[in-house]
Amino acid sequence: MRIAIVGLFGLVAACSATPSPPVTLMKVRDVAAPCEVSYRDKGAERTARTRLARDLTRYVSRQPGRVAFAAHDLATGATFGHREHENGMITASGSKVDILTALMLRRDRLGDHERDLATRMIRESDNRAADALWWRVGGGYGMGRFYRQAGLRETVPGPSRFWGGTNTSPHDRIRLLKLLARGGKGLTPADRSLILSLMGRVVPDQAWGVSAAARPGDTVALKNGWTPRPFIHNTWAVTSYGRITGPGRDLLLAVQTDLQSGEGRGIQTIEGLSRLLGRRLDGLRATRTVQCHGRL
Repeated sequence: MRIAIVGLFGLVAACSATPSPPVTLMKVRDVAAPCEVSYRDKGAERTARTRLARDLTRYVSRQPGRVAFAAHDLATGATFGHREHENGMITASGSKVDILTALMLRRDRLGDHERDLATRMIRESDNRAADALWWRVGGGYGMGRFYRQAGLRETVPGPSRFWGGTNTSPHDRIRLLKLLARGGKGLTPADRSLILSLMGRVVPDQAWGVSAAARPGDTVALKNGWTPRPFIHNTWAVTSYGRITGPGRDLLLAVQTDLQSGEGRGIQTIEGLSRLLGRRLDGLRATRTVQCHGRL
């Protein structure tokens, strides 16, 4: 019996009466195998954030009236803002999400009538529905208690029955959105799901504003506010805040404007800023790839 070694690794056994031929061993040379290594380029990311912050500030400085905003991408941790702690601008209908959130904290579940009121208040921005629910949460006193509970220290409820006169800051709008996105302060997942689903289904003619930051296929949940200010030089206050989610993105964005010449002018300012941010956000995550060589 003999054993023949074939190549470097194979073994073949066979029976034979004839003499075995000489065994030949194959020599394998070292070869270089190309490879790539990718890593986050934090230097490039810092540069991109600095440039975007500069361009956002430059954009805001060129707009009429007062403009304040805050942004926080929960996916990347990126934050931006301009006068984000200024709380001298009213929310108008933006406070309707506040009313519903406060109501959810007072109820184990909404009855059919309250759910109908909540739906009309958020999706259609129905003022009569807001009037009814404002008193069910205790008016300004009840809302003040809610703001303290939620940690919204820069938000002051409107006087008496004037929920639209609530003053807030972009910073507090982001805090509220974060509460809806991540939970806390007693809000259940069902509570948050209901509020965000209503914000995600506002009637089409009210879907303007921070939605301009969305890419095709992104999901938007928002609430806007707009009101004339006849006693302040016949100007307008226009606001928009919301959450935009999609692959690699969970953006919370709040933009408030005041002293605008009209509703359309305020919307144009908000959407221009939102579009600039949305277009550049993906560029804040930079990856660098380098070539390397291994040995076989």
